Amino acid sequence: MAEVEPAAPSQPKNRKLATVLSIMLCNKLCRLTLFDRKCVLAFKMRWSMKRRLASTLTNLIGIQKSIRLFSTSPYLTLGTRVKKILPAGCKIGDVLLFDPTKEEIVTVPDKTIPEELMDEEMMGASHGWGFFCDRTDRSVRISDIFNPLASKTNPVMIPLPRLTALPTGQTEKVFNVAMSSSSPLGEEDCVVAIKFSGIQLSLCRPGCDLEWTNIVTPFNCLDTTQVSYDSPGLHELFYRDHPVLDQSEWELLSSCSRTEYLVESPSGGDRFLVKWYALGFFSSNLKGIYHKTKGLMVFREEETTEGKIMCYTEDIGDMCIFLASNEAFCIPASSCLGLKPNCVYYMGRGFGFYDLTTGEAHHYKAPKGAPSALTAPYWLPPFAI
Repeated sequence: MAEVEPAAPSQPKNRKLATVLSIMLCNKLCRLTLFDRKCVLAFKMRWSMKRRLASTLTNLIGIQKSIRLFSTSPYLTLGTRVKKILPAGCKIGDVLLFDPTKEEIVTVPDKTIPEELMDEEMMGASHGWGFFCDRTDRSVRISDIFNPLASKTNPVMIPLPRLTALPTGQTEKVFNVAMSSSSPLGEEDCVVAIKFSGIQLSLCRPGCDLEWTNIVTPFNCLDTTQVSYDSPGLHELFYRDHPVLDQSEWELLSSCSRTEYLVESPSGGDRFLVKWYALGFFSSNLKGIYHKTKGLMVFREEETTEGKIMCYTEDIGDMCIFLASNEAFCIPASSCLGLKPNCVYYMGRGFGFYDLTTGEAHHYKAPKGAPSALTAPYWLPPFAI
């Protein structure tokens, strides 16, 4: 089992954070921005860190001049199925993934599942890496256990410090996680961010920091805000060209819960804002509320004479957007055989994809062999050799 030990801290315990705070309220989207001279961290809005960590955000999104063909499709994590317990405490099992291009389960057989992960809950995913938290001591680990191209016998395990709650915060319920680079291995400037439900945001550098830097979000409207990383810059969002809908359609959307995601294309040339509308229903079988997607609106950032404007669009070209409880991402459909262009794939408020051309949602059926309950369904971007 490959493990990376944290180095001694290179900075004082009491570290100063960035000093400029900017609040913008545009069309009911609250964007909180902390920034310094070097970078801006997207907090659906934008967060920034202290100067020591700020340099990590200058190379967040790689520029690609041509479409890259990947070795795998985007996958949804379904969990693991234990087959054998080894004397050392590790277990041998199958990793279960869902392939949206074929609408079937992909099984990665006979993978070593480290003992540490068996008693931990998956709390999120970013750039294909899974984040796991110990239920007892709240320590965190990053692993490539769900990467179908990674080692079967020696999965990477990167330990992170134990989570600590602020006096007015909590670390039990995680909203989502994000990572500033595609790999936390050997990159001093990689930063991990965990957004909890409530007021707490925690930041850490894998292999460097011995404790988390905890930040209090100062407004209640940020309780359920996604955290993600973006290229440097301060982005103020203004909207125009909303879709033309009947009064009954607007009334339906107003009765739905709404989640918003800021997504940037792999090349960094396009930025989208997605509004995801879902209606809740009570299920006696599930003994609770389940949600069904009723609509999605996509806005593309356009350069106009009035500045950058988020304009409603029903055409994102060859792009596909993936939404779940983890950091949203988008990729060209032509990079993976079987993906549908101009669509938004989603999991969490229903399971399927939304065709922006027709305005229709297509719901996936539970694939044969899938677990009866999914506790940690996260989209993973496609992997390349």
